[in-house]
Amino acid sequence: MARITLVDDDENIVTSVSLALESGGHTIQAYYDGAAGLAALEKDPPDLAILDVKMPRMDGMEVLRRLRATSNLPVIILTSKDDEIDEVLGFNLGADDYMHKPFSQRLLLERVKAVLRRAGIVEQGEAPEVTEALNAKSLKRGKLVMDAARHECTWDGRPVRLTVTEFLLLHALAQRPGFVKSRDNLMDAAYDDQVYVDDRTIDSHVKRMRKKFRQVDPTFDSIETLYGVGYRYREI
Repeated sequence: MARITLVDDDENIVTSVSLALESGGHTIQAYYDGAAGLAALEKDPPDLAILDVKMPRMDGMEVLRRLRATSNLPVIILTSKDDEIDEVLGFNLGADDYMHKPFSQRLLLERVKAVLRRAGIVEQGEAPEVTEALNAKSLKRGKLVMDAARHECTWDGRPVRLTVTEFLLLHALAQRPGFVKSRDNLMDAAYDDQVYVDDRTIDSHVKRMRKKFRQVDPTFDSIETLYGVGYRYREI
């Protein structure tokens, strides 16, 4: 199963979450402040990170921001705040999923399983359905090249670092240039059925993707918004 790094300053949360994840067969490494967690994530990246928002020395959002500068590591954000601003900020920074405390251990395990599946990390003996499906559909669209087997994306020969969720969303759009994908279509492409996300989550991922592509090509405009309808990929 997966190696998971948990960063949370609440000892009760760390204990209960660690027990739940270990019961699911995962190996857990826990840290109690953001700075220590970031150092560990950068030194020895696991398969998945679970970050609390409010922590001493460095909060979870700052850990995520710094992590995303160099890594596509799957990340789930935890918070006790019932504030959609935090959720939007988390997705804008590149979180793969988001959970509000308190949450059930069963739901957490399902969310972890879903993120790992999207990342192509599966149980031994389990058919890697998402990875195989993508491998069969690695594609080239004009300046865009997506190699699903290596989880690599380039634009005009220059690498663009995408998270797992961003990669799946872009792949779904680029499969059929010119055809409109609704937000519901994109949710189905990037998330498992048991994971609910709303429209602003997809919008946040698309906004972040555009920013990444414009960092390598300021003229990038291949992801088009059709207001009230969805998005489409325009091949150049």
